Amino acid sequence: MLQVSNVSKSYSTRVLFEGATFTVGNRERVGLVGRNGSGKSTLAKIILGLEQGDGGDISTPKGYRLGYLDQHISFTQPSVLMECVQYLPEDQQYDYYRAEKILFGLGFDQEDLDKDPLTFSGGYQLRINLTKCLLQEPNLLVLDEPTNYLDLPSLRWMRQFLNSYKGEVIIITHDREFMDSVITHTMGIHRQKVRKIPGATHKYYEQIFLDEEIYEKTKANQEKKVAQLQRFVDRFKAKASKATQAQSVAKRIEKMGVMDELQAEQMLGFRFNYEANPAKRLMKVKDLSFGFKKDEPLFQDLSFEVMKDDRVAVIGKNGKGKTTLLNVLAHQLKQWHGQVQEHPQLKLGYYQQTNRKDLNPNSTIEEEIYSANSLMEYGHVRAICGAMMFMGDDSKKKIKVLSGGEQGRVLLGKVLAKPQNMLMLDEPTNHLDMESIAILTEEVGDFEGPVIFVTHNENMLRKLATKIILFSQGDAQVFKGTYDEFLEKIGWDEEGKKKKKKSGKAQDRKAEKREQAEEQRETSKQKKKRENIENQISELENQIAEKTKIAESGDADLGEVYKEIGQLQIQLTEKMSEWENL
Repeated sequence: MLQVSNVSKSYSTRVLFEGATFTVGNRERVGLVGRNGSGKSTLAKIILGLEQGDGGDISTPKGYRLGYLDQHISFTQPSVLMECVQYLPEDQQYDYYRAEKILFGLGFDQEDLDKDPLTFSGGYQLRINLTKCLLQEPNLLVLDEPTNYLDLPSLRWMRQFLNSYKGEVIIITHDREFMDSVITHTMGIHRQKVRKIPGATHKYYEQIFLDEEIYEKTKANQEKKVAQLQRFVDRFKAKASKATQAQSVAKRIEKMGVMDELQAEQMLGFRFNYEANPAKRLMKVKDLSFGFKKDEPLFQDLSFEVMKDDRVAVIGKNGKGKTTLLNVLAHQLKQWHGQVQEHPQLKLGYYQQTNRKDLNPNSTIEEEIYSANSLMEYGHVRAICGAMMFMGDDSKKKIKVLSGGEQGRVLLGKVLAKPQNMLMLDEPTNHLDMESIAILTEEVGDFEGPVIFVTHNENMLRKLATKIILFSQGDAQVFKGTYDEFLEKIGWDEEGKKKKKKSGKAQDRKAEKREQAEEQRETSKQKKKRENIENQISELENQIAEKTKIAESGDADLGEVYKEIGQLQIQLTEKMSEWENL
């Protein structure tokens, strides 16, 4: 168990969080959320002892071990397997199977195990570090953005691993669907305060919304009451018979204090610059093949069409050719053979996360945006900067002082600066927070032209994909359908899924019928239980609404009313958790 009490952290005049107090109990898996820059990684480092807080205490039981994903790359062994097995506990030093199982789950092949770890890409080197961390079986596992370098098969394996993990977990990720699939609690940093509640992220955000709504209404009621009392003071302070009473009222106003105005939070907000194109088909790909090594194609004889309303998702393991395909389609690489036929009026907007190296480190954000389209007026440039959350003088910052995520937003701003009628987006959600990912997903869905995109975000895939290009087993194949249809009909080979084959034997058919009947009985019981909980939830929501109306009227003791609302909210959270489990 981890106990954190009254921990605070500031940098100069900027407060990240203060008074953070919470526990992580037995086998709890806590998702840590908050806007970029709110202090999530800093809090994780303070918990791990890698950074000092400004005050407060952190305590764990004797012998309680903390583990984390080390971003520093340092290898001492000649092979991947030997590098990992040295981190096995003493009583399991020869259990190489455990190391192999994790490495295979994270995307390594049998032949990779004997290779020098230094020969792998940065993403795969971090997977080796993750394997080393998991093999140590810490009591508390702290993972800061593990999804940034994992592909979909590895993400799905990681989900299963965390759900069966016997210790505690704190995970930071902007992949909301992944987080919700593994956590038991959500903890957020919002307006410099840390708060933890049971359940998925939507419950946390609903609670934050409700709290701020109540705060605003309470503030309005207080201002109304103060104005009323002030009118009494102004009217009677000069009258001898009422002067004492007026002074008493004035002191009462002073004691009430002033509730601060809630500051609006910066949000990503934009529209792609669509230029009309009358075509129904904007691109036709025929028999396309490419590879970097002779006789080792990444894809071959690939054919598909890109229609106006298409949302083409390119998925598969890392390093198999997804980004390469986009580069070939954008004519940045020359194909071996095949054709990419484009409509004459095609205008392509291509977002490449790897293009940060092409930004001029000495340019300002404004200058980089303007360089994408020199026909823009200065006001339009500033508007794009603001949409990318570079407000006011922030737009005059030089590229070299920006974080990787901020540079990614500059690249997206450069795409917005150009008119386009087709988009290609290579992992656009990397380094964006949950709110920004939701906005980006919505805008991509609303874009009037077709979109080809690479992402490991399953929520984005589910909401957008109408056609899928799957990189698997050394080739690329086209699947016409949604992501859920892909999972149902094909699935991920790497998960070792085996679909049941229907047997023609009468005995097997009877067994299947018995299983179906048993499932239906169980489903019926669950349905009744679910309906009962839904009725309780509805009743609690009605009670909260009634109490809120009483608070708004200003006729009751606000402290007592909000205490009752808080108790009802706790009951509602518990019932929502029961409903989620069902």
